[in-house]
Amino acid sequence: MRHWKGQPPTPGSAAGPLEFTLTSTAQPTVPEGRKAHPDHLGHVIFITAAAAMGGFLFGYDSSVINGAVEAIRSRYDVGSAGLAQVIAIALIGCAIGAATAGRIADRIGRIRVMQIASVLFTVSAVGSAVPFALWDLAFWRIIGGFAIGMASVIGPAYIAEVSPSAYRGRLGSFQQAAIVIGIAISQLVNWGILNLADGNQRGVIAGLEAWQWMLGVMVVPAVLYGLLSFAIPESPRYLISVGKVDRAKEVLSEVEGHTVDLDTRVTEIQDAMRREHKSTFKDLLGKMGFLPIVWVGIGLSVFQQLVGINVAFYYSSTLWQSVGIDPSSSFFYSFTTSIINIIGTVIAMIFVDRIGRRPLALIGSAGMAVALGLEAWAFSAKTAAGTLPTTEGTIALIAAHAFVLFFALSWGVVVWVFLGEMFPNKIRAAALGVAASAQWIANWAITASFPSLSDWNLSGTYVIYMVFALLSIPFVLKYVKETKGKALEEMG
Repeated sequence: MRHWKGQPPTPGSAAGPLEFTLTSTAQPTVPEGRKAHPDHLGHVIFITAAAAMGGFLFGYDSSVINGAVEAIRSRYDVGSAGLAQVIAIALIGCAIGAATAGRIADRIGRIRVMQIASVLFTVSAVGSAVPFALWDLAFWRIIGGFAIGMASVIGPAYIAEVSPSAYRGRLGSFQQAAIVIGIAISQLVNWGILNLADGNQRGVIAGLEAWQWMLGVMVVPAVLYGLLSFAIPESPRYLISVGKVDRAKEVLSEVEGHTVDLDTRVTEIQDAMRREHKSTFKDLLGKMGFLPIVWVGIGLSVFQQLVGINVAFYYSSTLWQSVGIDPSSSFFYSFTTSIINIIGTVIAMIFVDRIGRRPLALIGSAGMAVALGLEAWAFSAKTAAGTLPTTEGTIALIAAHAFVLFFALSWGVVVWVFLGEMFPNKIRAAALGVAASAQWIANWAITASFPSLSDWNLSGTYVIYMVFALLSIPFVLKYVKETKGKALEEMG
């Protein structure tokens, strides 16, 4: 069984892999003398970075729509409810892609799945840039979502399977880093394109409106991802599974060094594959529908989304414009929020193994609740003209950045660490799949409901998110056990 002991996640933290995870029993801890030589580490880093391009596209494609929301509303004269469905519909593709990528990868290989995802990202970018109708745009959004779901699975899986054990944790973090960098770059590109269009999201640049360029630029990293996939080797685990043992030895030699006993490594991987128990949905059932530990995993996933984090990545430009901030400034604030997201993620990576998962989650919940409360208070001062007074506007901006910071340094990372560690070995894969599915559903609910809720009462919407942040505190205290320092075999 492949165990996730890292984090994939998300705009904010979208759902991650359903089948593959970051700590593989196919690669047991390697003694000091068998660690990769520095000569090979550069090559391994290149391989990992190339695979993590899928994570970059995951983050980029998820959040780039932020810059096009108001232009799409204007172009197609669509109301808040219809607009929300176009934005949220990509999550349907995400769920399908994540649910099927693992099985496809086991059949045709990890590299082929990367190449398929690259094609889907490219096609989605082109189609989204030149739609002829709203339903057409929605269709291309689903295709892009399918690619996101595939990338969320295959990147961490591949990285885990090619990384030397001594460096797997650090190399595994490339995926999460790539996601948050992708989010930030998408907002920076959107801001740059908007400035080229003189601050008009529907301003024409070389025959296309600004928002079309925003969605179309993703072709560049999508094509690069595909090209890089031809420059990296197939996973040794997959090669062994299809009988290509000699090629698997070559790859193992490339990534682990020539001093490794290749026959022994192959035997270890084969033995681990034979011992794997493929958990099923039936294994998760108990007296309350699911086993109690599965409900805890679902709760963690749902709370991660119900605090409203993806509003910050899908709708922040629209949000700031709705309270009187000009488009150029609103795009810039979306970019600075993404930088804060990167900083918070780095903080979490530093401290998750030092102070523990539960303390970080509790710190994050408390910080998010305060920040969301301040945002709710600030938005309650919205005038009839649709603007905020100077004081309230400043507090709203600071609180929005603080909210993203507290999320990123806590729930954005620790939920995935928890989900990778908390389940017993015999149900881990299936339980992770159910929890990740719950996260996609909660993500969709928040994304689809925000435009209508904000039309109803923007301040009240943030009160709802604040309540969920507060409720997450007793949930963690009562139901979530610390997993820091415990072996996966101790979970039961």
